[in-house]
Amino acid sequence: MSHPLTRVLALLELLQAHAGLTGTQLADRLGTDVRTVRRYTAHLRELGIPVESDRGRYGGYRLARGYRMPPLVLTNDEALAVVLGLLAGERLGMNSTAPAGAGALAKIERVLPQALREPLAAMRDTLSFTGNTVNAQVPETGVLLALAQASRSRQSVALRYRSWRQEHSERDLDPYGVVFHTGRWYVIGHDHLRDSLRTFRIDRVASVTPRDATFTTPAGFDPVTHLLATLTQAPYRWQVEILIDGPLGEIARRLPNSIATLTAQPNGVLMRARAERLDGMAHLLASLEWPFTIHSPDELRQALKDLARQLTAAAERQPETPPR
Repeated sequence: MSHPLTRVLALLELLQAHAGLTGTQLADRLGTDVRTVRRYTAHLRELGIPVESDRGRYGGYRLARGYRMPPLVLTNDEALAVVLGLLAGERLGMNSTAPAGAGALAKIERVLPQALREPLAAMRDTLSFTGNTVNAQVPETGVLLALAQASRSRQSVALRYRSWRQEHSERDLDPYGVVFHTGRWYVIGHDHLRDSLRTFRIDRVASVTPRDATFTTPAGFDPVTHLLATLTQAPYRWQVEILIDGPLGEIARRLPNSIATLTAQPNGVLMRARAERLDGMAHLLASLEWPFTIHSPDELRQALKDLARQLTAAAERQPETPPR
């Protein structure tokens, strides 16, 4: 660490990891003297990286909040954590701006040491998730951050919203919380237009404008619990009841409460669910490893028979003989 530039970057790393280290502490860690530490901090300020210092016995150095983000110096483990987080966010649909996530990932990968680059490339190419995701339009970053900030500060906001029927409306909302669920972002709060508790898809919010009014979140309110209950009770075409001959605990791990309601019965587990399409429900039931009996609707039996015919045809289909 004898080169001055290397020590300046090492000082930046120390300031990012530890706020308030004294000049003497920084000098000891860099293997230099306090006067040189002052010179290095001056170099950082010349580069536009704001470094604050407090004089006195308990004074120290820290990075200030500037007009731009300073260069980040990450350890190998920290770089690994960031890359894995970006990959997971991309695969689960959590990235609010896909180009920004891809750009950040590309920047980190370009400067990774070779020992990490290859394993992370392999992780990126082979990483899979078992969670069910939805290919929904991601929300605008500004909208998402504005709703999160308003929720934390308990500040009402004005929304311009587009419904699934493509109807546009303007409404005031007290945002109680922001929730990410199966590939979509939601905001839950008190809608002044309807004077009721409502759930909104954030990717359908066109703009958010803060209001002067504040609000108080109801005691004990849990946005996640409310969202799952709302989605379970949403209107669907089919009401499904299935008796599954299997252990409740194992079935619950395969069918979370966002998909179905499970009730233990003397002769099995009663599953109640709602479905817009019965072919999707047929695929879900076919993936279970336990015997089951259809209580309703009878139309689900035909959907299962259609699926069984498709699977039988696929099993009997022979590969074409390649031309010689």
